[in-house]
Amino acid sequence: MTRHDETRPDEAQPDRTRRGEMGVGDAELRALTKDLDALHRDTFPTALERLRDTTSTTRATIRGVARGPASRRGVLLGGLAAAGAGLIAACGGSGGGGNPAAASGTPTRAASPYTGDLKVVALAAALENLAVAAYTMALAKATAGDYGTVPDSVGEFATVARSQHAEHAKAWNGVLSGARLPTITGTPLTIAASEVAKLKATKSVPELAAYALGLENAAAQTYLYAMANVSDGGGIATAATIAPVEAMHAAVLAFIAGDYPVPEAFLDTSSAVGPAALTA
Repeated sequence: MTRHDETRPDEAQPDRTRRGEMGVGDAELRALTKDLDALHRDTFPTALERLRDTTSTTRATIRGVARGPASRRGVLLGGLAAAGAGLIAACGGSGGGGNPAAASGTPTRAASPYTGDLKVVALAAALENLAVAAYTMALAKATAGDYGTVPDSVGEFATVARSQHAEHAKAWNGVLSGARLPTITGTPLTIAASEVAKLKATKSVPELAAYALGLENAAAQTYLYAMANVSDGGGIATAATIAPVEAMHAAVLAFIAGDYPVPEAFLDTSSAVGPAALTA
């Protein structure tokens, strides 16, 4: 079996990203986008209902209650099974939330109204807003001709992904409003400025896809971090539902960037964005 980092001589291919070539055909990308949309429609409404139920019963603050690893893992596995996600192995040994240093971010200076689980909820909303902003900017750059001729299928994928991120942000903000806290608008994150700079520097569709791939991977790993560190069942179930959607975004983007996505045996949280990155 050929490893992801190995290439047999008869499989040698040019660096598509460097050459500005997509690694997937128009029809195939449309099919992948259709599958992505179907996955989201099949799983997200259930998670949203679960989140609404949680919000209506708590109404005030979702308090962070310490749980033993076995109890948390049991809820997590149930949520992943319901979502149909193959992420169980990633959380089996992550009771501590992965790499604390990688998920720490820069401490905020002002006192935040968000604490405990609700700070993770606010972080999730901010990350989703960042993704919406990134796809919006990418579509604008494509319209302006910054990437040359862009296949319609790429725009269709970006539009679907942006719409899904917007739905996720709305769901998380619903929890905050239900807890009588300010909703997250804009991108109050320490990483926002650097992410915008990276996006502005992209000059081709594969470069754009490689950039977005990093953003989607960070989002997926942040949800894995959240599943191991949030105590509320509704929040865990929602994160468990959204994480595989973000991972599927990443898989499609890997195809566009010209890199065949090989599933990882274990997903970690080394690229997760921690609550300290929230500046709201």
